Amino acid sequence: MPFIPHTPSEIDQMLGAIGVDSIDQLFDEIPEALRIGELSAIPESMDEMEVSRLMQGRARRDGGALNFIGAGAYEHHIPAAVWQITTRGEFYSAYTPYQAEASQGTLQLIYEYQTMMAGLTAMDVSNASLYDGASALAEAILMAVRGNRKSKSRKVLVPGGVHPYYRDTAYAIVKNQNIELVEVPYSEVSGASELSAFDAYAGEDITAVVIQQPNFFGQFEAVDAITDWAHNNGSLVIGVCNPLALTLITPPGEWGQNGADIACGDGQPLGAPLSSGGPYYGYMCCTQKLVRQMPGRIVGRTVDLEGKQGFALTLQAREQHIRRSKATSNICTNQGLVVTASTIHMAIMGPKGLTRQAELSHANTQALADRVCQIDGVERVFEGASFHEVALRLPKPVAEVIDAMEDQGILAGYDLTQRYSELGDALLLCATETKTDDDLEQYAQALEQALA
Repeated sequence: MPFIPHTPSEIDQMLGAIGVDSIDQLFDEIPEALRIGELSAIPESMDEMEVSRLMQGRARRDGGALNFIGAGAYEHHIPAAVWQITTRGEFYSAYTPYQAEASQGTLQLIYEYQTMMAGLTAMDVSNASLYDGASALAEAILMAVRGNRKSKSRKVLVPGGVHPYYRDTAYAIVKNQNIELVEVPYSEVSGASELSAFDAYAGEDITAVVIQQPNFFGQFEAVDAITDWAHNNGSLVIGVCNPLALTLITPPGEWGQNGADIACGDGQPLGAPLSSGGPYYGYMCCTQKLVRQMPGRIVGRTVDLEGKQGFALTLQAREQHIRRSKATSNICTNQGLVVTASTIHMAIMGPKGLTRQAELSHANTQALADRVCQIDGVERVFEGASFHEVALRLPKPVAEVIDAMEDQGILAGYDLTQRYSELGDALLLCATETKTDDDLEQYAQALEQALA
């Protein structure tokens, strides 16, 4: 909503109506010693024209760089209709749908979203979304601990190929709840977790196993074998998946003999622009047997007394207000507006459109990797198949290469030395369907120049 300033006379009228002389009197209950006083580090205020000029200047600094960074947030084409519809007043200002009689449109949209996500993941149930992919993983771990009642260890295996930011977030959320996250090493040959790494924990009380598919490096994990290993060991399986990739690869609900128990991840690839880091949203799906452990809320479809179709909140974890640590969730809301965009995006693109998007992203990344590996000293870090990200080893410090390519208007990728120094000078790059053959060649030439 636009900001509507009040004139001094309007402020005086409002103060007079409530019987005070100044705005400061509204805060007279705060002791003087607790007041901050002057905000010396805050610059002088600007008028509207000055603010517009400042923000336009900063936008120009962003430039029109070609973006080849992936690492969990991806630049995909979003049809213009998606956000044109999403930002209509009916969706843009709709509040969380507690009153079904006044919220049928919002409830139906969430129901459609849940149906689509359950279909993508081949799971029984989807919730109405969470804050982001990283916190969704943390919630999935908490959910697994509640749901696996036979396990008493509260120990969860997390491969090193799971997104490092997801691991950081999960650790921060669960560490004070006596849940232990045990890192399982990845193979420096394949970039994926070897089944033998899990065998070291065979027979132990392991509450859950996390598998990311594709993993942070873009490599594919042996999800069938790991899922069956986990279930045979009495553990639940949490799948962390790129939802767009699920249009091409086996969904978590079909992993192994019985499928994963929980699926989660970030919905950003489905109609959410990068926007300097958000907002995005986290999705979560699960099997029917775990549905009462799922955080957030679920919308269901029913019929009224007249036989007309209607929608209502069927499961909502409102007990978090009184149960504290025993609550199903302490995340009380979802990213409704971004979920609205995703639902419209999936409806507009359709299954064939999403699959085509994924296929082109995969093809572009593989073509770019093949092209740059023709440059002396550049090679793939890992063997085996990958989706639309690939790790490359460079003959020069990655940070220097990234800076040099940025000067040429190209965002080269993610510097893996920040979190995976054992890989040497490794760069993670991503090319989605938004890149043309000319873009790929421009990247290769800029890389050659940066390495010269």
